[in-house]
Amino acid sequence: MKRENLRDFSTDGRRLALLSALAIVIGLIGGLIAWILLRLIGLITHLAYDGKIGWSLVAPSVHHWGIWSVAVPIVGGLVVGLLAKYGTEKIRGHGIPEAIQAILENHSKMEPRVALIKPIASAITIGTGGPFGAEGPIIMTAGAIGSLVGQFLRLSSMERRTLLVAGAAAGMSATFGAPVSSVLLAVELLLFEWRPRSLVPVAMASTVAEGLRVWLLGTTPIFATGSTQKLPWTIVIWAVCIGIAAGFMSGVLTKFVYWAEDTYRKLPIHWAWWPAIGGLVVGIGGLINATALGVGYPTIRLLDSGQEVWIAALSLFAVKAVIWVVSLSSGTSGRGLGSVIDVGRRSRRNPEPIVS
Repeated sequence: MKRENLRDFSTDGRRLALLSALAIVIGLIGGLIAWILLRLIGLITHLAYDGKIGWSLVAPSVHHWGIWSVAVPIVGGLVVGLLAKYGTEKIRGHGIPEAIQAILENHSKMEPRVALIKPIASAITIGTGGPFGAEGPIIMTAGAIGSLVGQFLRLSSMERRTLLVAGAAAGMSATFGAPVSSVLLAVELLLFEWRPRSLVPVAMASTVAEGLRVWLLGTTPIFATGSTQKLPWTIVIWAVCIGIAAGFMSGVLTKFVYWAEDTYRKLPIHWAWWPAIGGLVVGIGGLINATALGVGYPTIRLLDSGQEVWIAALSLFAVKAVIWVVSLSSGTSGRGLGSVIDVGRRSRRNPEPIVS
């Protein structure tokens, strides 16, 4: 291969060493953020639904408060609305779309307030029953830390992007214990390139975060499954069917999110009240099927163990879909599908200049 064809893969060794060193620190911070946020979600869940102190991630239970448990996500929505109105409106989102937007439209810059308020608002939303995962807020917060480090050191746009993505990958790795998958996902969603100048620091941050996760949370995977000696060939057919169904349902749910967002905009009230309305629907859904509430990890483990019968699983799917769409569209700290597509469309019209 000619030398000029390799120039895109060349890099400045000193700058790469600097970014790698910073990425290691950011990886440690990202792992710590994941641990803190997961514990904070557990604490709020225990306090809100059981009236006691606890730190583990559990499925919210409506038995302690009974019908009054409907008020729990409403109060959570009110608090998040106030944080968005008087703190920063940028907390009204899921995490990945905001990271993409910062990369493509704001030269990989994030505000310090986002790094502070976002995890608090997300923990309140999820802890009070919001049907969202913790990985989005962790990605957003860890990515914001990486961006702030790049801004403080006055690094170039490309270097800020690398540190932002390093933080995001560290957050994913610390949440799921999957350092390789986190790097691959970060490259596909946020990095937009496969070059040593950015890939090496991101990989180092992800690896360091995984090491910290093992120290803080142990080696048990978040979704542990039993060993399987031999899978039947029919599993391939089921996988194809599930993939088709998932693709179809993603399109259907996205359409419903758009419809719900348009409906919220027609309401004659300020957007700060929308999360409370979404919380009301979440609370009612919790009375129908409480397993649809919260971060969802305990419910996934229950489904994986085969302890849920078909009727219960279908009920979970229906309730989860409804409360997820309504809550997501309300602008609470968990919104994001429409943002991904809108950001992608705007980035194609006004791409961010790459500064080496």
